[in-house]
Amino acid sequence: MIEQRRPAVLPPELSDGSVTSVRVLYADLHGVARGKDVPIGEFERAVEHGLAFCSAIMGTDLRHTPVVGGEEGYPDLVAYPDLSTMTLVPWEPGVACCLADLRPVGDHAPPADPRGAVRRAVAAFEELGLSPVVGPELEFFLCERDPAGGVRRYVDNLSMVYTVGPQADPRGIVREIAEMLSGMGLGAFAANHEFMNSQYEINLHHADALAAADRAFRLKCAVKDVAAMRGLVATFMGKPFNDQGGSGFHIHFSLEREGENAFAGGEEGGVTGLLRHFVAGVLEHASGLMAFLNPTINAYRRLVPDSLAPTHANWGWDNRTAFVRIPPERGGATRVEVRVGDGSANPYLATAATLFAGLHGVRERLPLGPPVGGDAYALAGEKAGPPLPATLEEALDALEADEVLRGAMGEQIVGTFLALKRYEAERHRTWVSDWEISEYLHHL
Repeated sequence: MIEQRRPAVLPPELSDGSVTSVRVLYADLHGVARGKDVPIGEFERAVEHGLAFCSAIMGTDLRHTPVVGGEEGYPDLVAYPDLSTMTLVPWEPGVACCLADLRPVGDHAPPADPRGAVRRAVAAFEELGLSPVVGPELEFFLCERDPAGGVRRYVDNLSMVYTVGPQADPRGIVREIAEMLSGMGLGAFAANHEFMNSQYEINLHHADALAAADRAFRLKCAVKDVAAMRGLVATFMGKPFNDQGGSGFHIHFSLEREGENAFAGGEEGGVTGLLRHFVAGVLEHASGLMAFLNPTINAYRRLVPDSLAPTHANWGWDNRTAFVRIPPERGGATRVEVRVGDGSANPYLATAATLFAGLHGVRERLPLGPPVGGDAYALAGEKAGPPLPATLEEALDALEADEVLRGAMGEQIVGTFLALKRYEAERHRTWVSDWEISEYLHHL
């Protein structure tokens, strides 16, 4: 039974008549927001009894095809509002929003619950007296719809990186979203245009692992909702344009013990053995992690040399060409950055899987090999580290073979995820692309 954590004070708007509806959200395995809008007069009942929905949604691909769940007859799951996550929705007056915890009905199998996976990872660290702290960094593109039914970039000016104001965001949409997220208490503290045309980033403060994953999920929801209301399309798809680089999902990790950073200290590099074991665990499971951190076919088009995205399982001191970067800050800010993630990744699955990989390194006291220096793309052989999977199919095979990750994440999540993604890969294999038409049709 998951405890309902009520905040000390609920938003007064829930009882003063200004809120007319509460949006209850949860993430499916793709990281897509699902949920229900509950009229305020029915919300107390929803808290007590939950909101039932068809479990097929947790085993459905992005084209709405049920892939997993039919063997049980697609029974109900129930979403119970987590009142501790309640906040107002600034872009929709009269609407409040909270996240939900998922539970099965009766004797059915536990759900493939991404948020629950983060809870379990946190609990596993707490058994060791440790508390994970996570800082997510997400990039995204803003696009306009074109008359032909496609999309074009919202701003298509070169060299806008780290530029702010009307040149980079002529309608002030990104600044507006950052202000709204900050007002919601989600830790948004800065926003800027990124390296690619119409690519942006909204920075979030670090927090405990569950809160951080919640913030990343809600940021993605907010960006897409506000963009839609302004007539734009926001996408966290890794590489939406052939002539531009892609959007990453970098995640910073540290561990606290009794309120102090347990990664800080030590003689070599000012970091502890605990940090080294954590990184060793992440690298040990790098290939299997790729399935959760880069969960689409498109994601692998981003992972190429000179892209600031890694191609091998390695680590380095303040090295942005490595899989794991150790930023230069020390003391309370000592942390590791996993740089391989794609913007399309489900924040809950990415966070949970990386934590479980690091946990394996901590429990087994895995040794950490030497760092890479300079340009990791220029290294060869053992110096570069093991090559990462180059396709989604390779990453899925690695995850399926990784008994530690499978056991930690749970068969319900891993089995469902593998089935969904293998079905996706097979659909792609048989799809005739625009590139093939352009390349072959008129000449062959």
